[in-house]
Amino acid sequence: MQYAHDVRSFVFSHYAYRGVRTAAGVIGLAMLAMNFTDMRTAMVVSIGALCTAQMDLPSPLRHKFNEMLASTLLCTAVTLVVSLASGIPWLLPILLVAISFFSGMLTVYGNKTMPLQFSMLFIMALTLMGDFAFRNALTHALLFAAGGFLYMAYALAVSWLLRRRTKEQILAECLFEQAQYLEIKAGFYDMSVDFDAQFNQLVRQQIVLAERQQMARDLVLRDVRTAEDRRLLQIHLRMLDVYEYILSTNTDYQTLRKEFAGTDILDFLGRMVHRLQEDMEDVAYAVTRNRASYATTDYAADIRAIETELSELGHSPHGISQTAMTALSDTFEMIRGAVVLIGQLHAATRAEADAGAGMSIGEMTAFVTRQKYEWRSIVQNLTWRSPVFRFAVRIALAVAAGLVVIDRLPYAAHGYWILVTIVVILKPTFSMTKQRWVDRVIGTVVGCIVAVLILRFIHDPRVLLVLLFISMAAGVAFVTIKYRYTVMATCIQILLQFNLLMPDSKALVSERIIDTLAGALIASIFSFVLPNWEYRNLPRLVENVLDTNRRYIRATRDLLLGVSPSDFLYRIHRKQFMDSLSALISAFGRMLDEPKGRQRAVDNLNRFIVQNYLVAAHVAAVRILLLQRIHQLDPVTARQGVETATNAAYDSLCLASERLREGNVPEQTGVGVQIEQVEQRIDTREHVADSADRAAILGLPDAVADEAAHPDAAHLLDRRLRALRADAAKIALRTGGIGRAMRKRDE
Repeated sequence: MQYAHDVRSFVFSHYAYRGVRTAAGVIGLAMLAMNFTDMRTAMVVSIGALCTAQMDLPSPLRHKFNEMLASTLLCTAVTLVVSLASGIPWLLPILLVAISFFSGMLTVYGNKTMPLQFSMLFIMALTLMGDFAFRNALTHALLFAAGGFLYMAYALAVSWLLRRRTKEQILAECLFEQAQYLEIKAGFYDMSVDFDAQFNQLVRQQIVLAERQQMARDLVLRDVRTAEDRRLLQIHLRMLDVYEYILSTNTDYQTLRKEFAGTDILDFLGRMVHRLQEDMEDVAYAVTRNRASYATTDYAADIRAIETELSELGHSPHGISQTAMTALSDTFEMIRGAVVLIGQLHAATRAEADAGAGMSIGEMTAFVTRQKYEWRSIVQNLTWRSPVFRFAVRIALAVAAGLVVIDRLPYAAHGYWILVTIVVILKPTFSMTKQRWVDRVIGTVVGCIVAVLILRFIHDPRVLLVLLFISMAAGVAFVTIKYRYTVMATCIQILLQFNLLMPDSKALVSERIIDTLAGALIASIFSFVLPNWEYRNLPRLVENVLDTNRRYIRATRDLLLGVSPSDFLYRIHRKQFMDSLSALISAFGRMLDEPKGRQRAVDNLNRFIVQNYLVAAHVAAVRILLLQRIHQLDPVTARQGVETATNAAYDSLCLASERLREGNVPEQTGVGVQIEQVEQRIDTREHVADSADRAAILGLPDAVADEAAHPDAAHLLDRRLRALRADAAKIALRTGGIGRAMRKRDE
């Protein structure tokens, strides 16, 4: 189930709440202002509120205050500067281009400043509509600031009153995305589903899940003061336990599909995972409604069916391999363990538990995002090699081109709409620009058609105000989940506003469509100016994955060998590794949306991502196995096996970094080794490493490999450790090819 696209969950989500909150604040301030002044002045106040509302995002109150204050101050400054320069024709274009450049540089602070960048450019474009004298410019800026500060006070008050509700909504969304993760995993047991496509879908869901988990950490792990806060923290911790458990089952799908195709056992396993998904969705529904959750899913029949099928397969005359039976039994036990943990997740919603017993305030703080905005970051990126600088130059040039087009259009166009279209579509990456182009054009056309139909049949101002409120709420609610809907709603909203202000205007619809197409064309052209192709960032992201993976392996080794007294460092490094892997997956996905000539090492990168993901699954499986069945293992043998496997995996990852650097050696003339010689040396080393890795993997202790038909804990541990070493070795095989592909010149 798609959380944000399902009506049952969407109406209780923070997306819907934010839409209603924003619409109520903006329109409420406009109506309040109308009691003391005219419609035009009230609209200035409401626009100030609307710009500040762009930064009204789910975040800790301190972060929200800083972000909204920055938005209000910067947008007010832009309003004042553009208003003062409106009567100076030679100065105005220079200021507009400079503001565009500065706003582009703000993206150096990450995605969270993207709404701020848009707000600055949006109010810059809207202010072009006026022609202000000095005094009028000051009054206009003060009214705008008043709207911004009033909305800021309103939003902070509402957020404080609903702070627990926001935590519940963010946590519920994370649970829904984890349920979606389970739904994808259930598809692996369906033989009609393509394995590679399903695995790619799984690792991409990891991006979404990692983002939602961090949003939940930033809210749930802060300000744990009341019993309700502790209850939500307990749910969050149990949710992460379930995640680690289901992550550990990602390793044996190919073996199961190969050995048990055509049997009922795969259908039974898939059905049981689907039930786990539905069970987790029940928890999410309960959390989003602030209710206790009770397990209603009965797994008994599924468990009996699988146990019966396992018994029959164990006595099958068809000679199923012991490895396959071990993988099957292990998978079944993992799924049964997940059932128990989801039961604990249900229980966590019903009782106040001592959730902080295992985590101090300092430990919780280490998992949350720290807000850090420094001018030094902007200064350091004032170089042609910086993607942020190139984007800032690109958007400044596009705005300059838009101003030229506005000046030459044959009708009295609302020129701001061309600029708004440019700044909405033109984004730091080509793939984002491409998607926004389609959404903007389609959304505008559909929105104009709907607005025409509304104005054709509805004339009552009160009804139009209600529709204006709904369109504004929808525009805000869908901005991050379905941008096309946001464009449609915003177009309807603006046309309704113009109809209320200027009832006799008839040409707005056709002009808006023309302006949108003009702005979209300009944005499309300038997306190829100083482009930041994703492959240029991939070596850094790949190295970051290798580095965090090494630290994760080292933390795992220290935890399992008893060197670390707690799992704090293990959890920190696991989070960092999964975050770095998600960043690489995101960049890889964006690269696939770029022209073919700008894509590099597609197959190697895809396999590199999969192998790193499998390493995380093996590590989780080993940890869970040792936690649950340590009493069945010989401590000395288990310790030696863990130490040998983790050291081998660490060495493979070190070798991977070396190959990446050698494969990424820049071509030079007159110095050093020729590229062909470097490539031959890397190829030779790959063959040697292949043999060494295979020998090392085969050299693991085999004492329990051929024991009885029911595998013991030693056999399972040995099999997991073998898989960990094998997949770490495969990572090393991919990185040389990735480095060489990144070195290729643009075609």
